[in-house]
Amino acid sequence: MTSESDEGELPGLGARLREHRLAARLTLEVAASRAGLSPAYLSRLETGRRQPSLPVLLALARLYGATVAGLLGEQPGVPDPVVRGGEITPSTTGGWGYRRAGVAGLAMQALRVWIPPGLQDAVVRVHAGEEWLHVTRGRLRLALGETGYLLEPGDSAQFDSLTPHRFAAEGTEGVELLFVHTLLQSPASDLCLPVPNRAP
Repeated sequence: MTSESDEGELPGLGARLREHRLAARLTLEVAASRAGLSPAYLSRLETGRRQPSLPVLLALARLYGATVAGLLGEQPGVPDPVVRGGEITPSTTGGWGYRRAGVAGLAMQALRVWIPPGLQDAVVRVHAGEEWLHVTRGRLRLALGETGYLLEPGDSAQFDSLTPHRFAAEGTEGVELLFVHTLLQSPASDLCLPVPNRAP
């Protein structure tokens, strides 16, 4: 049985978010504005009363010059190329669940993500980088620009993160996916950026 303040797979996330914000010398209001959030919502994240959605977690990592793995509490050390599986424990404070699926600190960051049923993040995100995802269980509603997609288990999507995007679980079962994004703070990330030859 979990308590209302239990963060499941993310113990201490709220405190780490606050530490990163203070280290960046940003007030709650300024950080929230730059991340496209309300100060009240960011405050709830920092006190552990809410769990960030994946787009919010990415936005805060980029804002603070941090990695998603760092925000999730992964300890740096000698990288092990093998990441063992395990269950994703959804949080009781928002429902999103995360589990590392790749080596921390490299140009591409990989996560296993659980998105609970219902609309969890109504804000459309736009940021530099590239994202790839693969649905392993459930159905994902993906909005890219003006186009909506319904992804079934086994389906994948890859897109330039400058395309406005939003994720939501379709149906009442939630959705689990593998998610990879480029980490722009890494010198190696230049190798991962898409070539700008898209058709208009």
